[in-house]
Amino acid sequence: MLFSRSKTELPSADQALPGRAQRPWALADRHLVLDAPLVTDEVPEGLEVAIFGLGCFWGAEEVFWQVPGVWSTSVGYAGGVTPHPSYEEVCTGRTGHTEAVRVVYDPAKVSFADLVATFFEVHDPTQGMRQGNDIGTQYRSAIYVTTPEQERVAREVIARYQPVLTEAGYGEITTEVLPAGAYYYAEDYHQQYLVKVPNGYRCHARTGVPVPRG
Repeated sequence: MLFSRSKTELPSADQALPGRAQRPWALADRHLVLDAPLVTDEVPEGLEVAIFGLGCFWGAEEVFWQVPGVWSTSVGYAGGVTPHPSYEEVCTGRTGHTEAVRVVYDPAKVSFADLVATFFEVHDPTQGMRQGNDIGTQYRSAIYVTTPEQERVAREVIARYQPVLTEAGYGEITTEVLPAGAYYYAEDYHQQYLVKVPNGYRCHARTGVPVPRG
């Protein structure tokens, strides 16, 4: 994707594409790896939801479905303006969304702090509106929190991680931490894409710098 000013600046509500009132595509009933429901707007009691943006969502989802304690994952569009955008619309940079992974997890088996640590360790959170060769607002680093406790933990992990990254020669963390707004499920062919296409694109530019735990 070539560098473009329009694709690296978030659109205002007036600039955003109009979108649509409802999702126009069907989705599979079950997760191809975890055999849990794919659409999880209402999660079972005791489970929690985390939403992360860390570049192309194909490889990002693969990372999270392998974490013990994760019950289900999906990919979609978060942090934007346009309702129910298509992938092609997101790629224009005129919806405001980042490609996101929605993680439903059991906090008795994996903590949110551990999920955030995993998130940071599998991409470079200092690149702004890009991840490696992928450039645009849809590839920005983001944590969309669903509870005040998640926000506290996310900011605490960032505070611990920044000095370590700085020591390793990296710049400031650009990850946005915001309350989760609307999350729109991506088209079915994107869901568990790397199961369907095992040799598919894995794009993340990892720093190789571990997050201090605890």
